Formats: sequence, structure tokens, C-alpha cells
Amino acid sequence: MRNLPSWPAVLCWLTVLLEGYDLVVLGAVIPTLIEHRHLGFTAAGATFAATISLVGVAIGAAGSGPLADRFGRRRVLLTSIAVFSVFTMVVPLAGSTTLFGAVRLLAGIGMGAGLPTALTLAAERMPVSRRAFASTITMTGYHTGAVVASVLALRLIPHWQPLFYLGGGAGLVLVPVLWARLPESEAYLAGRAQPQRIRFTVLLDRAYVRVTLGVWVGSFMGLLLVYGLNTWLPKLMRDAGYNMSTSLSLLLVLNIGAVVGLLVAGVLADRRGTKQTILVWFGAATVLLALLSVKVSNSLLLDALVFVTGVFVFSAQVLVYAYVTQVYPAQVRATALGLASSVGRLGAIFGPTITGWLVVAGAVVPWGFYFFAAVAAVGLLGMAVVPRLDVHRGSPPGAMDFTTADPAKGYAV
Repeated sequence: MRNLPSWPAVLCWLTVLLEGYDLVVLGAVIPTLIEHRHLGFTAAGATFAATISLVGVAIGAAGSGPLADRFGRRRVLLTSIAVFSVFTMVVPLAGSTTLFGAVRLLAGIGMGAGLPTALTLAAERMPVSRRAFASTITMTGYHTGAVVASVLALRLIPHWQPLFYLGGGAGLVLVPVLWARLPESEAYLAGRAQPQRIRFTVLLDRAYVRVTLGVWVGSFMGLLLVYGLNTWLPKLMRDAGYNMSTSLSLLLVLNIGAVVGLLVAGVLADRRGTKQTILVWFGAATVLLALLSVKVSNSLLLDALVFVTGVFVFSAQVLVYAYVTQVYPAQVRATALGLASSVGRLGAIFGPTITGWLVVAGAVVPWGFYFFAAVAAVGLLGMAVVPRLDVHRGSPPGAMDFTTADPAKGYAV
């Protein structure tokens, strides 16, 4: 029985692992789809499939929060993983590029709903003073899933269909385990027991509007960096004068740094404050991304620079999620995290697109690195306006007492 409390943490981690897997798997099979003209795939068709997948993730993230706050985290997580798994299994059966994209859209909706819900569940199991570490340790599953997908792709390509069957099948296996072992969030149950409910519009109330807008900026810029760098770093490094093998290996080094950064950032945020750590992380990312524009001849020094860049770049965005779990009350916490994730997904769409324009224009070096550095700087400015938290209290200075909000003012129903 002593091991029972660890089940929710493990299951949330596995859920996040599935999204990391899904992030990489489509990119891994796109070259094969184009090369073999499967369903008549072209570069434009592959771009559409990748983009529509991210649109689905954004839709799922935006919709999951209100549903999780109304019907519970457990139900939404179970449903989202089931939807993702079923439609992922259907992807290899698509008979046209249009149907392929439609199925990826639906799978993306399921996965988009799963990630913020899993993070909310994982964070709510911990006291406010430990939620940053809970968020960052859970997000290590994301990069683990990306590594798993990469390894499987190396072994299975050009036979790409099993990659989707394995991802969807793993989700279908996880669903009954979630049903049997995943309890509902105690914070959600406690909030539900209160006689009054909070409208999600409270996120833009005077007490929280600065927090909400700052978090949205931080999330948008953070995910723009994650997706933009994962998509274009090899091309940036190749155009900067490094050979192909070095350029590809640096992407792995960057993601190894990301895992280390997640572990370190969570501990520091819980000890020193989440906002303060976010500002340091975005600030360091700004400097390091700009430094990457400088050609480094020493391979060891180059690996170290990219590794440290990964430490700061990827975990900055996860710390924004951790801040959300600390600052908002339980009744709207999933909504707040879902909306932050959804806004971030817009950054995930724009990041690779804008960098692609720079590549086409032949201006990716040094301007691609400067672009990413500027993005990190804007993320820093966005989070600079949010208040510091008393982690023992959670909410920002001046926040209302939600348990006694006046329904006549529109704060509760």
C-alpha cells in the first residue's frame, strides 16, 4: 500500500511521455512519406499535416481546462488519452492526405487536452511550495518520449506505420490503468464541495489580469523556442558552418540539457521562488542563444554551449506552467493551465514557420539565432510583470478570496 500514492505521479508522467513521443514521430516519418510519395505526399502536404496537428493540440488544450474544472481532472485525462490513442492508430489507415491531416487533427485534440490536465493533477498532489518540482519532473516524460520515438524511428524506418500503431497502442494500454489507479484530484474535490463556483472570466479580473497576460506571453514565447529549435536547430547549425553529423548530434545534446534543466529548475524554483527562477532562465536563454551565432571551432566547447543552452531554454516554459499551478485557485486552475498551454501552442505553430521564412530568405545565420534570443527576451519581459508569490499562500498580492466571492459581481455562480 505504501507504493499506491506514487501511481498518480507515474501515470501523469507516462501521459506526458506520450505527447513527447507524438512530437517527434510525425517529423521522423515525414521524409519517408515524401520520398516514397505515400498518398501523394509533397513537402507542402507534410507541412499541412504537421501544422494541423498543432492546431488540434491548441484546440484540445483550450477546451480541456474548463471541462476539467467542471467534470474533474480524471475524466478529462481518461477521455483525452482514449481519443488520442484511437485516432493515432487510424493514421496509417488514412487513404488520402486530407484524411491523414484530419485524423492527425483529431489525435492532436486528444493529446492537447491530456498534457495540461496531467500537469494539473501532478501539481495538485503537492503543496504549493513543491509544485514547481512536480511540474518539471513530470515534464521530463516529454523529452523521454521524444527520445523513445527517435530510437524507434531509427530502427523501423522506412516501415513508418508501426510507429503510429505503437504510440496509439501504448495509449490504449494506459487507459485502463488510469481508470484503475488514478484518483481524482483532492483539490478539485475540495473546490467542488464549496457552495459557490468561480467563472473562468475571473482570469481577466483586475486581481489576475496582469498574471494571466504575463503567463500567456511567457507560454507563447517558451513553446515557440521549444518547437522552433527542435525543428530548425540542425539547419541553423549546418548553415553556420558545421557538418551534418555535428548539426544533428547537437539536437540530442540540446535535449539532454533540457532534462537536466528541468530537474535543476524545479528544485531552485521551490527554494528561491518560481518567478525569480523564470526570469533567470529566460535571461540566460537570451544570452546563450545569441552566443550560438558565433562559430565555435572547439567541439567540446560547442557541445558545452549547446548543452547549457538546453538547460535554460526548454525548462523556462515549464516553469511558467508551474507558476500557473501555484497562483490560481483550484476551481479555475485547470482552465488557467489549459489556456496558457493553448496560447503556447500558437507559439509552437509560429516558431517553425517564422524560422522557415528566414531559411528561405537565406538570412537564418545570424538572424535565426538573434530571433530566438529576442523571443527569450520577450518571454522574460512578459513574466517580469507578474507578481512574486508567497509559496505558502499561493495567490498574488491583492487577489480576492474566491471562497467568499460575491455572485452579484460575476465572480462566482
